[in-house]
Amino acid sequence: MDQESILAGSRPPPTGDATSLIGPDDPPVFTVVNGESRVPLLLVCDHASRAFPKAMGSLGLDEDALNRHIAYDIGAADVTLMLAERLGVTAVLCGYSRLMIDCNRAPGDPHSILEVSDGIVVPGNVGLTSAQQEARAEDIHWPYHHAVEQNLARLRRSGPEPALFSIHSFTPTLNGEDRYWDIGVLWNRGPRLAVPLIKILREHDHLHVGDNQPYSGQEIAYTIDLHAGAAGLANCAVEIRQDHCDTQDEAARWAVLLGDALARILQTTDSLHRVAYF
Repeated sequence: MDQESILAGSRPPPTGDATSLIGPDDPPVFTVVNGESRVPLLLVCDHASRAFPKAMGSLGLDEDALNRHIAYDIGAADVTLMLAERLGVTAVLCGYSRLMIDCNRAPGDPHSILEVSDGIVVPGNVGLTSAQQEARAEDIHWPYHHAVEQNLARLRRSGPEPALFSIHSFTPTLNGEDRYWDIGVLWNRGPRLAVPLIKILREHDHLHVGDNQPYSGQEIAYTIDLHAGAAGLANCAVEIRQDHCDTQDEAARWAVLLGDALARILQTTDSLHRVAYF
């Protein structure tokens, strides 16, 4: 992607707070792509990165663990960046591992900072105090979500009302059970984006498309509920099977499939761009 499309200053300015987990040489807390776009669609990627602040090391995990899904959503960042470029839309990507704090959970949620993830003990997360957990929320969770909210507000001011689209990936097996879906569309109450997306994706006979599978948006929907559902904006999330998006070629294939589907929906679904509560 053209580097000029990635906003300079996506790293929040230094606060001068000596207790901050994020140092001046650490990766940005979030990245905003195509930050001047006025296309009424915002992409977000909560689990884009496997990075940690240098002060935190790797939370005591080895490289093998860091390459697994417990650290980040494999392939999700590539799909998000390629889709943003294809559609010319704004995207916001979180810059730190979900093991630091899961930005698709509310701070304080028992699953927000895991001591054990998929059977692997995360030493750096064991026995954290409330203050240590709050520091991660202040340094990572809230700056990322503030960036999402800022970009939604910018799009709303320029009009028409935008939709929010969240991109994740899931493991082919979980707890010994195979998951045959290629992609799942997750949604809570508002059907305006999810239902037409499911219909279009199912036009591809080779795709197994889950409707609130392998996860349900009625159970895990923090980001889309916080920013879009509560504001009456159209929204949904997708979960792509990780072994189908873990290469550049596979990520590009999903960017084409999703890009074509979203373009059709944006052009033909007038109700998408109105505030509505369900």
